[in-house]
Amino acid sequence: MQPRNMSMSGVVDLAAVKAAQEAKAKAEQARAEAARQGGTGAVSPADLVIDVDEAGFERDVLQRSTEVPVVIDFWAEWCQPCKQLSPVLERLAVEYNGRFLLAKIDVDANQMLMQQFGVQGIPAVFAVVAGQALPLFQGAAGEQQIRETLDQLVAVAEQRFGLTGLTVDPEAEPGGAPAAAPTEGPYDAALNAAAQALDAGDLDGAARAYQNVLADDPGHPEAKLGLAQAELLRRVQGMDPQKVRQEAAEKPKDADAQIAAADLDLVGGHVEDAFGRLIDTVQRTAGDDRDAVRRRLLELFEVVGPEDPRVVAARRALARALF
Repeated sequence: MQPRNMSMSGVVDLAAVKAAQEAKAKAEQARAEAARQGGTGAVSPADLVIDVDEAGFERDVLQRSTEVPVVIDFWAEWCQPCKQLSPVLERLAVEYNGRFLLAKIDVDANQMLMQQFGVQGIPAVFAVVAGQALPLFQGAAGEQQIRETLDQLVAVAEQRFGLTGLTVDPEAEPGGAPAAAPTEGPYDAALNAAAQALDAGDLDGAARAYQNVLADDPGHPEAKLGLAQAELLRRVQGMDPQKVRQEAAEKPKDADAQIAAADLDLVGGHVEDAFGRLIDTVQRTAGDDRDAVRRRLLELFEVVGPEDPRVVAARRALARALF
Protein backbone atom coordinates (compact mmCIF):
# COMPACT_ATOMS: atom_id res chain seq x y z
CA MET A 1 0.00 0.00 0.00
CA GLN A 2 1.46 3.33 -1.01
CA PRO A 3 -0.50 6.20 0.54
CA ARG A 4 -0.80 9.41 -1.45
CA ASN A 5 -1.37 12.86 -0.09
CA MET A 6 -4.60 14.59 -1.01
CA SER A 7 -5.31 18.16 -0.03
CA MET A 8 -8.85 18.61 1.23
CA SER A 9 -9.13 21.96 -0.49
CA GLY A 10 -6.86 21.19 -3.39
CA VAL A 11 -7.01 20.58 -7.08
CA VAL A 12 -9.03 18.18 -9.15
CA ASP A 13 -7.37 14.78 -9.26
CA LEU A 14 -9.24 12.63 -11.76
CA ALA A 15 -8.29 9.47 -9.90
CA ALA A 16 -9.53 11.01 -6.67
CA VAL A 17 -12.79 12.08 -8.28
CA LYS A 18 -13.31 8.53 -9.54
CA ALA A 19 -12.53 7.18 -6.06
CA ALA A 20 -15.10 9.56 -4.61
CA GLN A 21 -17.85 8.22 -6.85
CA GLU A 22 -16.85 4.61 -6.12
CA ALA A 23 -16.86 5.32 -2.39
CA LYS A 24 -20.32 6.86 -2.60
CA ALA A 25 -21.65 3.85 -4.48
CA LYS A 26 -20.08 1.38 -2.02
CA ALA A 27 -21.43 3.27 0.99
CA GLU A 28 -24.92 3.35 -0.50
CA GLN A 29 -24.78 -0.35 -1.36
CA ALA A 30 -23.59 -1.26 2.13
CA ARG A 31 -26.41 0.72 3.74
CA ALA A 32 -28.96 -0.83 1.40
CA GLU A 33 -27.67 -4.34 2.07
CA ALA A 34 -27.75 -3.80 5.84
CA ALA A 35 -31.34 -2.55 5.57
CA ARG A 36 -32.30 -5.51 3.37
CA GLN A 37 -30.97 -7.91 5.98
CA GLY A 38 -32.94 -6.14 8.67
CA GLY A 39 -29.91 -4.67 10.43
CA THR A 40 -28.54 -1.20 10.95
CA GLY A 41 -24.81 -1.91 10.93
CA ALA A 42 -24.66 -0.04 14.25
CA VAL A 43 -21.51 -0.09 16.37
CA SER A 44 -20.97 0.62 20.03
CA PRO A 45 -19.07 3.75 21.21
CA ALA A 46 -16.18 1.44 22.17
CA ASP A 47 -15.82 0.42 18.53
CA LEU A 48 -15.00 3.99 17.46
CA VAL A 49 -11.40 3.63 18.69
CA ILE A 50 -9.45 0.64 17.42
CA ASP A 51 -5.86 -0.61 17.55
CA VAL A 52 -4.52 -1.42 14.09
CA ASP A 53 -1.45 -3.36 12.99
CA GLU A 54 0.09 -4.14 9.62
CA ALA A 55 -1.81 -7.41 9.24
CA GLY A 56 -5.20 -5.76 9.72
CA PHE A 57 -4.50 -2.44 8.02
CA GLU A 58 -6.27 -3.23 4.75
CA ARG A 59 -9.37 -4.55 6.49
CA ASP A 60 -9.55 -2.11 9.39
CA VAL A 61 -8.46 1.08 7.61
CA LEU A 62 -8.59 0.85 3.82
CA GLN A 63 -11.86 -1.07 3.60
CA ARG A 64 -13.52 0.85 6.42
CA SER A 65 -12.52 4.15 4.78
CA THR A 66 -15.13 3.52 2.08
CA GLU A 67 -17.86 3.96 4.70
CA VAL A 68 -16.34 6.36 7.25
CA PRO A 69 -13.28 8.66 7.43
CA VAL A 70 -10.52 6.87 9.35
CA VAL A 71 -8.23 9.07 11.44
CA ILE A 72 -4.86 7.45 12.18
CA ASP A 73 -2.96 8.27 15.36
CA PHE A 74 0.70 7.21 15.09
CA TRP A 75 2.00 6.88 18.66
CA ALA A 76 4.49 5.09 20.91
CA GLU A 77 4.60 4.26 24.60
CA TRP A 78 7.75 6.33 25.16
CA CYS A 79 6.29 9.44 23.43
CA GLN A 80 5.16 11.96 26.07
CA PRO A 81 3.30 14.29 23.62
CA CYS A 82 1.43 11.20 22.37
CA LYS A 83 0.15 10.62 25.90
CA GLN A 84 -1.36 14.09 25.83
CA LEU A 85 -2.79 13.93 22.29
CA SER A 86 -4.17 10.39 22.17
CA PRO A 87 -6.75 10.81 24.98
CA VAL A 88 -8.07 13.96 23.27
CA LEU A 89 -8.50 12.12 19.96
CA GLU A 90 -10.17 9.17 21.72
CA ARG A 91 -12.60 11.48 23.52
CA LEU A 92 -13.42 13.35 20.31
CA ALA A 93 -13.99 10.09 18.43
CA VAL A 94 -16.79 9.25 20.87
CA GLU A 95 -18.08 12.83 20.92
CA TYR A 96 -18.28 12.98 17.09
CA ASN A 97 -20.56 9.93 17.36
CA GLY A 98 -19.44 7.90 14.36
CA ARG A 99 -18.52 10.70 11.97
CA PHE A 100 -14.97 9.33 12.01
CA LEU A 101 -13.20 6.19 13.19
CA LEU A 102 -9.95 6.50 15.17
CA ALA A 103 -7.26 3.94 14.35
CA LYS A 104 -4.27 3.85 16.72
CA ILE A 105 -0.97 2.54 15.32
CA ASP A 106 2.00 1.80 17.60
CA VAL A 107 5.01 2.80 15.48
CA ASP A 108 7.41 0.54 17.41
CA ALA A 109 5.39 -2.51 16.40
CA ASN A 110 4.47 -1.30 12.90
CA GLN A 111 7.59 0.24 11.36
CA MET A 112 6.49 -0.55 7.81
CA LEU A 113 3.28 1.48 8.12
CA MET A 114 5.25 4.35 9.61
CA GLN A 115 7.61 4.31 6.62
CA GLN A 116 4.83 4.00 4.06
CA PHE A 117 3.11 7.07 5.42
CA GLY A 118 6.40 8.97 5.54
CA VAL A 119 6.07 9.71 9.25
CA GLN A 120 9.10 11.72 10.35
CA GLY A 121 8.16 12.14 14.00
CA ILE A 122 5.36 11.41 16.43
CA PRO A 123 2.70 12.11 17.33
CA ALA A 124 1.53 12.24 13.72
CA VAL A 125 -2.09 12.19 12.62
CA PHE A 126 -3.30 11.20 9.17
CA ALA A 127 -6.68 10.35 7.69
CA VAL A 128 -7.74 7.85 5.05
CA VAL A 129 -10.86 8.64 3.03
CA ALA A 130 -12.06 6.28 0.28
CA GLY A 131 -8.66 4.58 0.29
CA GLN A 132 -6.72 7.83 -0.06
CA ALA A 133 -4.36 9.10 2.63
CA LEU A 134 -3.90 12.70 3.66
CA PRO A 135 -1.86 14.29 6.46
CA LEU A 136 -3.77 16.19 9.13
CA PHE A 137 -1.12 17.44 11.57
CA GLN A 138 2.10 16.44 13.30
CA GLY A 139 3.25 17.14 16.82
CA ALA A 140 1.30 18.70 19.65
CA ALA A 141 -1.93 20.46 18.70
CA GLY A 142 -4.55 22.30 20.70
CA GLU A 143 -8.06 20.91 20.98
CA GLN A 144 -9.55 23.81 19.02
CA GLN A 145 -7.17 23.17 16.11
CA ILE A 146 -7.97 19.46 16.23
CA ARG A 147 -11.71 20.15 16.20
CA GLU A 148 -11.39 22.49 13.22
CA THR A 149 -9.37 19.90 11.32
CA LEU A 150 -11.86 17.13 12.11
CA ASP A 151 -14.81 19.35 11.14
CA GLN A 152 -13.19 19.98 7.76
CA LEU A 153 -12.43 16.29 7.32
CA VAL A 154 -15.95 15.06 8.01
CA ALA A 155 -17.46 17.81 5.84
CA VAL A 156 -15.28 16.91 2.85
CA ALA A 157 -15.88 13.18 3.41
CA GLU A 158 -19.64 13.73 3.26
CA GLN A 159 -19.78 16.35 0.50
CA ARG A 160 -17.23 14.83 -1.86
CA PHE A 161 -17.33 11.14 -1.00
CA GLY A 162 -20.84 10.65 0.36
CA LEU A 163 -19.50 9.17 3.62
CA THR A 164 -22.01 9.93 6.36
CA GLY A 165 -20.21 7.91 9.01
CA LEU A 166 -21.21 5.04 11.28
CA THR A 167 -24.45 4.51 13.17
CA VAL A 168 -23.65 4.39 16.88
CA ASP A 169 -25.88 2.54 19.34
CA PRO A 170 -24.89 2.83 23.01
CA GLU A 171 -26.60 -0.50 23.66
CA ALA A 172 -24.76 -2.36 20.89
CA GLU A 173 -22.25 -5.00 21.95
CA PRO A 174 -18.61 -3.93 21.48
CA GLY A 175 -16.90 -5.75 18.66
CA GLY A 176 -20.10 -6.14 16.65
CA ALA A 177 -19.91 -6.78 12.94
CA PRO A 178 -19.57 -3.71 10.71
CA ALA A 179 -22.07 -2.93 8.00
CA ALA A 180 -22.56 -5.62 5.40
CA ALA A 181 -20.14 -5.68 2.51
CA PRO A 182 -21.57 -4.25 -0.72
CA THR A 183 -22.78 -6.62 -3.35
CA GLU A 184 -21.50 -6.49 -6.90
CA GLY A 185 -23.53 -4.23 -9.16
CA PRO A 186 -24.76 -5.14 -12.64
CA TYR A 187 -22.30 -2.80 -14.37
CA ASP A 188 -19.19 -3.46 -12.27
CA ALA A 189 -17.39 -5.51 -14.93
CA ALA A 190 -18.06 -2.93 -17.64
CA LEU A 191 -17.06 -0.05 -15.38
CA ASN A 192 -13.85 -1.80 -14.32
CA ALA A 193 -12.94 -2.39 -17.96
CA ALA A 194 -13.66 1.25 -18.75
CA ALA A 195 -11.54 2.45 -15.84
CA GLN A 196 -8.66 0.23 -16.95
CA ALA A 197 -8.90 1.65 -20.46
CA LEU A 198 -8.90 5.16 -19.01
CA ASP A 199 -5.84 4.42 -16.89
CA ALA A 200 -4.07 2.90 -19.91
CA GLY A 201 -4.71 6.00 -22.01
CA ASP A 202 -7.23 4.31 -24.31
CA LEU A 203 -9.60 7.25 -24.14
CA ASP A 204 -11.74 6.19 -27.08
CA GLY A 205 -12.22 2.73 -25.62
CA ALA A 206 -13.04 4.14 -22.20
CA ALA A 207 -15.57 6.56 -23.68
CA ARG A 208 -17.30 3.76 -25.62
CA ALA A 209 -17.49 1.58 -22.52
CA TYR A 210 -19.04 4.34 -20.43
CA GLN A 211 -21.46 5.18 -23.24
CA ASN A 212 -22.58 1.54 -23.33
CA VAL A 213 -23.45 1.68 -19.63
CA LEU A 214 -25.27 5.00 -20.05
CA ALA A 215 -27.23 3.62 -22.99
CA ASP A 216 -28.77 1.14 -20.56
CA ASP A 217 -28.81 3.40 -17.48
CA PRO A 218 -28.66 7.08 -18.52
CA GLY A 219 -28.37 8.34 -14.96
CA HIS A 220 -25.56 6.05 -13.77
CA PRO A 221 -23.31 8.42 -11.73
CA GLU A 222 -19.98 6.61 -12.17
CA ALA A 223 -20.49 6.16 -15.92
CA LYS A 224 -21.42 9.84 -16.30
CA LEU A 225 -18.32 10.85 -14.38
CA GLY A 226 -16.07 8.47 -16.31
CA LEU A 227 -17.37 9.65 -19.67
CA ALA A 228 -16.88 13.28 -18.67
CA GLN A 229 -13.28 12.51 -17.68
CA ALA A 230 -12.55 10.61 -20.88
CA GLU A 231 -13.99 13.35 -23.06
CA LEU A 232 -12.05 16.03 -21.21
CA LEU A 233 -8.77 14.15 -21.64
CA ARG A 234 -9.53 13.52 -25.32
CA ARG A 235 -10.05 17.23 -25.86
CA VAL A 236 -6.73 18.28 -24.36
CA GLN A 237 -4.70 15.60 -26.14
CA GLY A 238 -2.40 17.21 -28.65
CA MET A 239 -3.05 20.74 -27.42
CA ASP A 240 -0.14 23.18 -27.31
CA PRO A 241 -0.73 24.73 -23.86
CA GLN A 242 1.32 27.84 -24.58
CA LYS A 243 -0.53 28.52 -27.83
CA VAL A 244 -3.93 27.87 -26.27
CA ARG A 245 -3.28 30.24 -23.37
CA GLN A 246 -1.87 32.91 -25.65
CA GLU A 247 -4.96 32.82 -27.86
CA ALA A 248 -7.20 32.97 -24.82
CA ALA A 249 -5.34 36.03 -23.51
CA GLU A 250 -5.51 37.77 -26.88
CA LYS A 251 -9.17 36.90 -27.58
CA PRO A 252 -11.20 37.29 -24.37
CA LYS A 253 -14.51 37.20 -26.30
CA ASP A 254 -13.61 34.17 -28.43
CA ALA A 255 -15.72 31.31 -27.10
CA ASP A 256 -13.61 28.52 -28.59
CA ALA A 257 -10.36 30.00 -27.24
CA GLN A 258 -11.78 30.37 -23.74
CA ILE A 259 -13.31 26.87 -23.77
CA ALA A 260 -9.97 25.30 -24.74
CA ALA A 261 -8.13 27.23 -22.04
CA ALA A 262 -10.74 26.22 -19.45
CA ASP A 263 -10.20 22.55 -20.32
CA LEU A 264 -6.47 23.00 -19.71
CA ASP A 265 -7.19 24.85 -16.47
CA LEU A 266 -9.26 21.95 -15.16
CA VAL A 267 -6.82 19.22 -16.18
CA GLY A 268 -4.12 21.23 -14.44
CA GLY A 269 -6.20 21.36 -11.29
CA HIS A 270 -7.10 25.06 -11.47
CA VAL A 271 -10.79 24.51 -10.81
CA GLU A 272 -11.85 28.03 -9.86
CA ASP A 273 -9.85 29.45 -12.79
CA ALA A 274 -11.64 27.17 -15.26
CA PHE A 275 -15.08 28.00 -13.88
CA GLY A 276 -14.37 31.72 -13.56
CA ARG A 277 -13.02 31.92 -17.12
CA LEU A 278 -16.18 30.42 -18.59
CA ILE A 279 -18.55 32.42 -16.41
CA ASP A 280 -16.77 35.61 -17.49
CA THR A 281 -17.07 34.46 -21.12
CA VAL A 282 -20.80 33.87 -20.68
CA GLN A 283 -21.09 37.51 -19.67
CA ARG A 284 -19.09 38.69 -22.69
CA THR A 285 -20.83 36.61 -25.39
CA ALA A 286 -24.30 36.04 -26.80
CA GLY A 287 -26.27 33.61 -28.93
CA ASP A 288 -24.68 30.33 -29.99
CA ASP A 289 -21.29 31.25 -28.55
CA ARG A 290 -22.79 31.91 -25.15
CA ASP A 291 -24.71 28.65 -25.23
CA ALA A 292 -21.57 26.70 -26.20
CA VAL A 293 -19.69 28.18 -23.24
CA ARG A 294 -22.57 27.39 -20.89
CA ARG A 295 -22.73 23.78 -22.08
CA ARG A 296 -18.99 23.29 -21.63
CA LEU A 297 -19.21 24.69 -18.12
CA LEU A 298 -21.95 22.19 -17.27
CA GLU A 299 -19.74 19.39 -18.63
CA LEU A 300 -16.88 20.49 -16.39
CA PHE A 301 -19.25 20.48 -13.44
CA GLU A 302 -19.78 16.77 -14.15
CA VAL A 303 -16.02 16.13 -13.98
CA VAL A 304 -15.62 17.82 -10.60
CA GLY A 305 -18.86 16.49 -9.12
CA PRO A 306 -22.19 18.22 -8.40
CA GLU A 307 -21.69 18.27 -4.62
CA ASP A 308 -18.26 19.89 -4.70
CA PRO A 309 -18.49 23.34 -3.01
CA ARG A 310 -16.69 24.90 -5.99
CA VAL A 311 -19.37 23.59 -8.32
CA VAL A 312 -22.17 24.82 -6.06
CA ALA A 313 -20.64 28.30 -5.99
CA ALA A 314 -20.04 28.32 -9.74
CA ARG A 315 -23.65 27.29 -10.43
CA ARG A 316 -24.86 30.29 -8.48
CA ALA A 317 -22.44 32.56 -10.36
CA LEU A 318 -23.57 31.11 -13.69
CA ALA A 319 -27.22 31.76 -12.80
CA ARG A 320 -26.39 35.38 -12.04
CA ALA A 321 -24.48 35.72 -15.30
CA LEU A 322 -27.38 34.27 -17.32
CA PHE A 323 -30.24 36.06 -15.64
